[in-house]
Amino acid sequence: METPLAPSIEQISQADWERTPLSVRRVIEELTRRVNQLDGEQQQLREAYELLQEQVKLNSTNSSQPPSKDRVKGFKPNRKTKSGKKHGGQAGHEGHERPLYPMEMCEEIIDYHPDSCWQCGNALSGEDPDPFRTQVVEIPPIVPEITEYRVHELVCQQCQAVTRANCPELYRQSGYGERVVAHVALLSGVYRQSHRLVQQMLSECFGVEMGLGTVQRLRQEASLAVADAVDAAQQFVQSSPVVGVDETGFKQGNLDGKNPQKSKGWLWVVVTPLVTFFQVCLSRSQTAAQAVLGSSFKGIVVSDRCGSYNWIDITQRQLCWAHLKRDFIAIAERVGVSKALGEALLEQEQQLFQYWYQVRDGTCSRLEFVDAAVPIRQRVKALLEEGASYPIAAQEKTPLAKTVRTCINLLKFEPALWTFVAAEGVEPTNNASERALRPAVIWRQLSFGSQSQAGSTFVSRMLTVVTTLRSQNRPALDYLVQATHAARQNQPSPSLLPD
Repeated sequence: METPLAPSIEQISQADWERTPLSVRRVIEELTRRVNQLDGEQQQLREAYELLQEQVKLNSTNSSQPPSKDRVKGFKPNRKTKSGKKHGGQAGHEGHERPLYPMEMCEEIIDYHPDSCWQCGNALSGEDPDPFRTQVVEIPPIVPEITEYRVHELVCQQCQAVTRANCPELYRQSGYGERVVAHVALLSGVYRQSHRLVQQMLSECFGVEMGLGTVQRLRQEASLAVADAVDAAQQFVQSSPVVGVDETGFKQGNLDGKNPQKSKGWLWVVVTPLVTFFQVCLSRSQTAAQAVLGSSFKGIVVSDRCGSYNWIDITQRQLCWAHLKRDFIAIAERVGVSKALGEALLEQEQQLFQYWYQVRDGTCSRLEFVDAAVPIRQRVKALLEEGASYPIAAQEKTPLAKTVRTCINLLKFEPALWTFVAAEGVEPTNNASERALRPAVIWRQLSFGSQSQAGSTFVSRMLTVVTTLRSQNRPALDYLVQATHAARQNQPSPSLLPD
């Protein structure tokens, strides 16, 4: 703090102050008031400047902002030294060639034999036991298979009654086969195409014509066909020992009158290694989280610090260290004591994950990792306690105040930072949940959400089906065909659960 050039009113003795002429005292008092006022304004401007500086520095590495919204700052300099090698594969590099299809799939096999020796011209005959093979793949013109059903009415010659034949297809009122329904669901749900693009693609690629209303009707048929399997998937994840959970905004309109309050929709995801469940709710509250996970969930939840999960016991939670790292970076990019504190926290995070990567690679045993994590945990807790002890005002909004409140918040959940150390099978981040949400985020950006509850249900069911099948290496199209066939035969839908 700078030394004042002149004594303040408080430093002047009472006798000297009384000897000062009244007019001078009034001037001094007025000047003192203005100085105090300017000091207060200067402090406010300094705090506002620091907050603006922090907002300018926001990016995907120090906040929850997605990388797509990072400000472009020009091309990054290429710090790699040139090796002098040519572009492309280098000598000794294992090449990657297009795999050949099985011989049984070939419609035609054409052999080419040399007629004569290229060197002496002698005639050649025989077969090469291992000839060089190459294949040309072509898609034949696709023509839809159309089955026409003719329902006849006959007049009884005895009583003159008219009898019509029974046709199951007449009551199905679909007009499209199971594979058409599966393709509509696949194009709309997996590849996120609009109703009109689905209509155009079916026409151009398959020669199948249908109206936009039919596209919506077939989407709903596919949604109902997989409903029971999706419900079973939810029960599976609710009974799993470890799950990753996350949520993202997903707009739901009020076209059907199911969202009269125009509440913001949220797409929730629960991830396990082989089954993933999605659900759209009109809330991000604890009630919504309990509806998705089950109010009596007994496993361990890997998530961020969203308050929706605070009903879960602290011993059943693992907070995402990727989010923690962003918080530590944000603290380190501030000035003063925050900078030193953030850098120290990042150093501990780096040490922790060096051991964690060794555990995953098999170069470090879990017992060694548990022992190595003890001093790191003690140091992290001490740093958080130090950050929480800095004095701030109740309503202060300075960067230092943000640091203090972050440390206070983390200390509340400190045991949940280390669940992955003691519990095997628990990941330290919820990256799997965020990866599962990326297709949904793209879907949301392309379609601006859904217009009804039925549309949200279709989105959540298709995402559940496709994400789960991909984790099990099962084809989505075949499953949707089987599910539609089962629904039309009033049979249970095929299971999404692993064998």
